[in-house]
Amino acid sequence: MLKTIIFKFILLSWFVLWTPLLIIGLISSKLEHMFILSDAWGVLFIARIIGGIKYKIHYPPVAENGIPFQHNINTRLDGRAIIASKHMSVLEVAILVTHIPNSFFIIKRELLWLPIYGWAFWRIGLIGVNRKRGATNMKRLSDRVTKTIMNGMTLIIFPEGTRVSPNQNIPLKRGLLFLAENLKLPIMPVGVDTGLYWPKRGRIKAGTANIYFEPELPSSATLEEIRTAINRHSC
Repeated sequence: MLKTIIFKFILLSWFVLWTPLLIIGLISSKLEHMFILSDAWGVLFIARIIGGIKYKIHYPPVAENGIPFQHNINTRLDGRAIIASKHMSVLEVAILVTHIPNSFFIIKRELLWLPIYGWAFWRIGLIGVNRKRGATNMKRLSDRVTKTIMNGMTLIIFPEGTRVSPNQNIPLKRGLLFLAENLKLPIMPVGVDTGLYWPKRGRIKAGTANIYFEPELPSSATLEEIRTAINRHSC
């Protein structure tokens, strides 16, 4: 338990230490994006050094002339697919944002209200959504996402809508289907087991967390198909 307390204290100190740079970064979205990426890399460094948490990214094989080969990390991570990830921890957020170039998230609107960090999220183009408005908000959301993707960004979305615990399987939000259908983009599911090592609540545990990129699904995929894919490797 002492290790977890130390880890969380150092992590909090890191976030506080970074706030002056995030304030400076507000003058430029590119500068802010650089600071956010550096912040995320710092989170991964602290997780490894203090928490003993490493990570490994698994890419699905793809076929060329019928011969499977290792997935190219630049393939389909360029804005031509929606990344739909299971959400267990802050860890996969840091991993995804540092390993998927030019990525942005759809987040709950309240996160944009956070002092300094919320401003930084807004500055780099994260899109807040008002969950209470439901379908009435989806058309406007779709228009904003379309514009951002057309500017070369890659959408990452957590279709469960919240962090979940290991072995927890909850219904997915239908907004993902609306966006995929309207944007005519395939869906790349991502499974994680990060909750085993950095849970939503409780002690951290040393080990190697895994991020699993699954084969793409068409924009017409069902929620059940997506849910099965992101939970395939869940603990």
